[in-house]
Amino acid sequence: MTLHREGYGIMLGTFVLIAGLSALNYWGFTKHELLPLFILIELVLVTFLFLVVQFFRIPSRVCPFGENDIVCPADGKIVVIEETQENEYFKDKRIQVSIFMSPLNVHANYFPISGITKYAKYHPGLFLVAWHPKSSTDNERTTFVVEHKNGTEILFRQIAGAVARRICYYTEVGKEAKQAEEFGFIKFGSRIDVFLPLDAQIDVKVGDVVKSKLTRLATFK
Repeated sequence: MTLHREGYGIMLGTFVLIAGLSALNYWGFTKHELLPLFILIELVLVTFLFLVVQFFRIPSRVCPFGENDIVCPADGKIVVIEETQENEYFKDKRIQVSIFMSPLNVHANYFPISGITKYAKYHPGLFLVAWHPKSSTDNERTTFVVEHKNGTEILFRQIAGAVARRICYYTEVGKEAKQAEEFGFIKFGSRIDVFLPLDAQIDVKVGDVVKSKLTRLATFK
């Protein structure tokens, strides 16, 4: 396991803050009668630091799937599987699969297929809770489309939530995409929508807990 580069500044700042608060806690509450309070505050501070560090963890994983598989781009829980109208790029009916990422999930995002990035666009917007139906179209978000070598295009969208306030991405139009290679990161709770062809074979169901690289969302027909 490694720690993501997007978190270096936040983790350092959090460590400095916790160190300062711990020093104040030590000076203020180490008298005998206040020792239990000192211990309680230290436990809270250490727990907070641990939660911040674990948010930026990147576990070592090897994707076991092949070129005709569409792999999960993020850790989280499947909250939506439905046929819907995709109006930004395709402007037709697609199967939408949505993955909600809580603050406890790994938040790096990975390409679901290999191919060429055909579309990449950032949209400023609101910060509704990530499971809100309108978050997909009204929240701050980035949309990507990758064309597989078989000609099929897959759209996937990073969506900021009520807590997530920064979307990071590392691809652009014309750049090669490699299945299970990182394309972005969302800080502190978020959602990813994947729009699949209507004839795709869906391999997950609503309520499933999924893992990036290790869960197959669907397969091409």
